Amino acid sequence: MNMSRTRDTSERLVVIGGDAAGMSAASQARRLKGPDELEIVAFERGHFTSYSACGIPYWVGGDVTEPDQLIARTPEEHRARDIDLRMRTEVMEIDVGRQRVRARDLESGAESWTSYDKLVIATGARPIRPDMPGVDAPGVHGVQTLDDGQALIDTLAHTRGRTAVVVGAGYIGVEMAEALINRGYEVTVVNRGSEPMSTLDPDMGRLVHEAMEGLGITMVDDAAVTKVLTGEDGRVRAVATENAEYPADVVVLGIGVRPETTLARAAGLPLGSHGGLLTDLAMRVRGHENIWAGGDCVEVLDLVSGQERHIALGTHANKHGQVIGTGAGGGYATFPGVVGTAVSKVCDLEIARTGLREKDARRVGLQFVSVTIESTSRAGYYPGASPMTVKMLAERRTGRLLGVQIVGREGAGKRVDIAAVALTAGMTVEQMTALDLGYAPPFSPVWDPVLVAARKAAAKVRAS
Repeated sequence: MNMSRTRDTSERLVVIGGDAAGMSAASQARRLKGPDELEIVAFERGHFTSYSACGIPYWVGGDVTEPDQLIARTPEEHRARDIDLRMRTEVMEIDVGRQRVRARDLESGAESWTSYDKLVIATGARPIRPDMPGVDAPGVHGVQTLDDGQALIDTLAHTRGRTAVVVGAGYIGVEMAEALINRGYEVTVVNRGSEPMSTLDPDMGRLVHEAMEGLGITMVDDAAVTKVLTGEDGRVRAVATENAEYPADVVVLGIGVRPETTLARAAGLPLGSHGGLLTDLAMRVRGHENIWAGGDCVEVLDLVSGQERHIALGTHANKHGQVIGTGAGGGYATFPGVVGTAVSKVCDLEIARTGLREKDARRVGLQFVSVTIESTSRAGYYPGASPMTVKMLAERRTGRLLGVQIVGREGAGKRVDIAAVALTAGMTVEQMTALDLGYAPPFSPVWDPVLVAARKAAAKVRAS
């Protein structure tokens, strides 16, 4: 067992996980403290570090041609910064009492213990893989890591048939549907919910449903896959629901992800209701001064509802890493929380949301008004103007903005950022109507669609 230090240093920082949060933390800590003050050891079980998992659907679909384009920093680049990065090495156990971790080299099988003074847990999230017959058959893929993306691309390259089924219609599902359409597949999306994109209210999800069908995607809602059917060769040939079968040469699971907190749970670290690690504002694990956690394995504070949520996004993970690295390097930083902003697309349809849905507001006891407006991305007379739908929620009586959802074509998605800033600032819809937004006919109508929704919501608040 290797417990000795590799250098004569005063402290050792151990990082579990070599992607966004983990390596951002390691890099930031290294900026603040040199190798003579802080030894940094990082463990990554995969083949890649510091990559954009959000870009995997666009690699699969051919918009990104090489996986290297998704990698922000290679293992060699991290090592050049005096970070002892151990690839293809999986941490199997965290011994909190003795401040050490047990790791296994996945190539040789050798195991060893490494002690730490400070620990960062950045184990990410794992795709939800339903427990049903055939789910592990060749041709069935989850997509979470670059290794997963490469495995799917290899399958697509060697599959003769051109039918695909995507199970789930959240962000991963709709993005993978687009990727497979771009590859020339006939795509069916099987969704347990009443409409795709459960992160939206159903009325907005209906717009996504209609647009996806318009793109040639077969949408099957209110249906749960019960098993994966295989052929004589053992490969997937179809998926089955209670009422039907859908042929498939390849199946992609887009059901969502859960925090990967198996190690943390076994170590007795505190987990929230969504299964993610609980931290303080400095991203330290609650009750443990020398352990930090960040990225997809943690729960974060929703600034609108005041409750903890699990949101797996690279934007948050990188911010967590910066905060963690600052703290582990002896500085001070905090992560105040999120408002739940997300944007996606399927072909030319843009989908965005921030803040609370109607059911979120009801769950936390908020009374609200909601409005939905139709507008265009540019002045109606300017060439290329495209329709968009904006839905806005505001708190009854106070008029505080609670949430915004946008579905439209080019120019729709990033408008959600206006609402994200307003939510973070705690603005009312009345205050939003006076925002001094940029205007010119190629970019917006005189009244931006978000402000049109704010005006309508403000009037409804006054009348309530």
